[in-house]
Amino acid sequence: MNLVKSSFIISMLLAAALLVSGCKSWSNTAKGAVIGTGGGAAVGAVIGKTLGNTAAGAIGGAVVGGTVGAIIGGNMDRKAKELEEEMEGVTVQRVEEGIAVSFDSGILFDFDSAALRQEGYDNLRKLARIINRDNDTILMIVGHTDSRGDENYNLGLSERRAQSASSFMVTQGLASSRIQIVGRGEYEPISENETDAGRQKNRRIEVAIYASPEYVDRLQSTN
Repeated sequence: MNLVKSSFIISMLLAAALLVSGCKSWSNTAKGAVIGTGGGAAVGAVIGKTLGNTAAGAIGGAVVGGTVGAIIGGNMDRKAKELEEEMEGVTVQRVEEGIAVSFDSGILFDFDSAALRQEGYDNLRKLARIINRDNDTILMIVGHTDSRGDENYNLGLSERRAQSASSFMVTQGLASSRIQIVGRGEYEPISENETDAGRQKNRRIEVAIYASPEYVDRLQSTN
């Protein structure tokens, strides 16, 4: 598994602050304290090459900033560590006040199929268990395909893949109210579609994890 810290993104957004303070590195908790609500668009623009724009936008749009953002950032640091330690065959990306988990569709699904493979069940079961340790987060599950075939068909396939993942996590005790699903078909590639290796990277599932509005409200009422 690859746990990616988004220091490049943060340095772009906080260049002025870094120059003033002279700090060479910031924890994700500290980043959450100084990033304001305007960061969503910048986040989506910068990380679109490594994460689909829909997942990036969901995470960026949930940025709170201030003291509350610092608390959320610390919680996400801990949750990302749990994901790293307990899951395999996924990429965990800590972004702002959220987490993006990307699954290789070759692990979750057979080609041109929305039926979960056994490896998919195992990882989603672990993900549901980790998320269920608190009620502070919500998930957006985003399905993607490569560009082979009709784009409308691919859009439907990506939606069915996201729904398969969501439905299984609900059977593992995760409340359906905590899950949103989105299918993006072939519209958000992270690699070229001209090679088998590139198409494999584009056939994927992403899960954006970020603070629930209820959790943000509780924190804001006490801080």
